Amino acid sequence: RCENLVEVYFQLQQQVMAASAELGPELLPRLLERFNEVLSSLVKSSFLVEKQPPQVLKTQTKFQASVRFLLGPRLLKAAPKPYVVRADMVTEKQARELELSNYSNTLSESTGEIMHNTVALETNPTSGTCCANFKNVLLKKIKRCERKGSESVTEEKCAVLFSTNVALAPSNVSVHLQVLSLPIVVIVHGNQDNNAKATVLWDNAFSEIDRVPFVVAERVPWEKMCDTLNLKFMAEVQTTKGLLKEHYFFLAQKIFNDHSARFEDFQSRHVSWAQFNKEILPGRGFTFWQWFDGVLDLTKRCLKSYWSDRLIVGFISKQYVCKLLSAEPDGTFLLRFSDSEIGGVTIAYVIRGKDGSSQVENIQPFSAKDLSIRSLGDRIRDLGQLRNLYPNIPKDQAFGSHYNSERRG
Repeated sequence: RCENLVEVYFQLQQQVMAASAELGPELLPRLLERFNEVLSSLVKSSFLVEKQPPQVLKTQTKFQASVRFLLGPRLLKAAPKPYVVRADMVTEKQARELELSNYSNTLSESTGEIMHNTVALETNPTSGTCCANFKNVLLKKIKRCERKGSESVTEEKCAVLFSTNVALAPSNVSVHLQVLSLPIVVIVHGNQDNNAKATVLWDNAFSEIDRVPFVVAERVPWEKMCDTLNLKFMAEVQTTKGLLKEHYFFLAQKIFNDHSARFEDFQSRHVSWAQFNKEILPGRGFTFWQWFDGVLDLTKRCLKSYWSDRLIVGFISKQYVCKLLSAEPDGTFLLRFSDSEIGGVTIAYVIRGKDGSSQVENIQPFSAKDLSIRSLGDRIRDLGQLRNLYPNIPKDQAFGSHYNSERRG
């Protein structure tokens, strides 16, 4: 499409030049100036990031990215030496200034040191593409900005600015091309990964397409948050079985710390960034996102098939489990994600006394490490006190396909 538009541009330009006498000395220069503006705008917007750098970027770690110039094959004539694209780190403030100048300003200084940050812009005649592929770029170090109030380093957003100067054929007009990557959170240690992912998720999910870099709402409708958590869960775990209405209800009670509201009451509420990943959950040592991310990680690594077979209720409170199981026969059980530990799954089961009274027990949560030693299915088979998966499926019928065949002896 861009190439077609350029063809239209050249045809119009020829027609204007052919009619230059009739147009006169006043109109002709104005038209030609407008032509240059249109071409420049089209050329600049056809320079884009094809492969984004990782949005959580650790210093001293190699990464890849690529930019593509859609009009390159059509407008770049054989230059004596190839054009070079440069990659620089920019702060949110610098990205904002570039955006405000409509990318006509050039970068004064890079905010971090990137190794192997220049790559040739090459046209591939076979595929008809013009790309610069950054294959083993490395962010050596980063200069941190002045932060606002209680903002942490994992809330600070940067970007990679890709830029080059090219001369367009046939007019030989020189154009400065630059394009920003998606926002990036730079970390220096693996333990910052979890909070950095929260910043990136919030930005990707809730930012407007056209915005001042990298402004994003501080509060969003709870319904939008539900969609985001569901998409994230399905993508990370790689399952087609998403979250259900009752799961959202439990998550709302958790994030809003409100156990008296009905499901409908939460629908009109807004959730803040602070509730998502700043405020510690009551009586715990972690935030809502840190807990949810732990569930994601555990499910992805150890529970994908159980979740996809709907054998895990998962998102359900201890109190509600007691209510469900207390009226059930002895040995009825279900699986829920631990509330007190990050990345744990626990089994709740009912024991009936001789007098008919019931007691609901919760087994110490299993972590990913535990389940890598012995799988959940085999642990359930080992535990003789577990009989039926709630509401009333015999455990061998529910989990039989997940048992590993073992030699007895």
